[in-house]
Formats: sequence, C-alpha cells, structure tokens
Amino acid sequence: MLEDIYRMNKRQTFYQFLSFGMIVSSALMIWKGLMVLTGSQSPIVVVLSGSMEPAFFRGDLLVLTNKMDDPITAGEVVVFNVKGRDIPIVHRVIKVHQNHSTEVRLLTKGDNNQVDDRGLYAQNQLWVERDDIVGRARGFVPYIGMVTILMNDYPALKVRLLGTYVFMSVCSIYCQPI
Repeated sequence: MLEDIYRMNKRQTFYQFLSFGMIVSSALMIWKGLMVLTGSQSPIVVVLSGSMEPAFFRGDLLVLTNKMDDPITAGEVVVFNVKGRDIPIVHRVIKVHQNHSTEVRLLTKGDNNQVDDRGLYAQNQLWVERDDIVGRARGFVPYIGMVTILMNDYPALKVRLLGTYVFMSVCSIYCQPI
C-alpha cells in the first residue's frame, strides 16, 4: 500500500490533500453557518443521560437556538453550562427570576429527577444565569446521537470505526477492481 502512495505523482498527491481539505472545510462552514443561523455556540447537542425522559431519551439529537432578545419562560427545555464542568446539561426551566435590573436567573430540573438542579450547579450557585445558556431545544431527532454515545462509552469502537473508514478510503483510491 505504501508503494502506491510513493508511486503517486505530485499532482495526484496534491489532489488527495485538496479533496481532504475541502471535506474538512465544508464541515466547518456548515457548523459555522448553523451557529450564525441559530445564534448558539453549539447548534446541535446529544442528550447524554435519562434525566429528561419521557420528553427526550438518551441519544436524542437536539436542535438549539439562542436568540438573546427572546425571553426564556418556565417550561422551556434549555441547555446550559455549569462552571467547572465540561459537558452542558439539558434540563427544563421550572422557575424564572427577574430582578429590577432585568437580570434573568433560572432554576432548572430534569423531568425524570425528583429535585431541582441546585445540587448540580457550581458551589454557592443557586441559579443559572442567561450567560450560562447554550441554547433552547427547538426540535429533536430521536436516537440519532447514539453513535456519539457509543463512541464515547467504548473508545475501542471509535478506533475500529475510524480504522475501517481509513482503510475503505485508501482502498477506494488505490485498489484496482478485479
């Protein structure tokens, strides 16, 4: 297989790298376009736990928007970051608190949880602030995110899938049909 790579002339090698670069660039442009359209830094997220059942199940893919001028109301499902945690949380707003300076604070809870999320917030944090909101759930695709969950739960699966993809890509370029 390496011999085939060495046999490629400069033009073929350039085209292979150019094709790969175009695929990566296209994916980035689509992601950035979704960010602009939705106003969210993360326009799609995967539900990672069962805390929102029966509304959303583990593996559901959520489509988010985050328009700052649109007020958040109790009952909406939001995705928010907690200081000190890497993974955002998907939960429902159960209480909205707004003081005189128009500062909005939210209390959230998972539909399948018995208590509110104050135990999940950062130490000494009692509310989620508007700046912590990544987006609001506007739609979902059931179970499509299970691939992401499986690859995170089983890293060996990720390596195998990536290896299979690379092998098939190389074969499609260099292997001659019989």
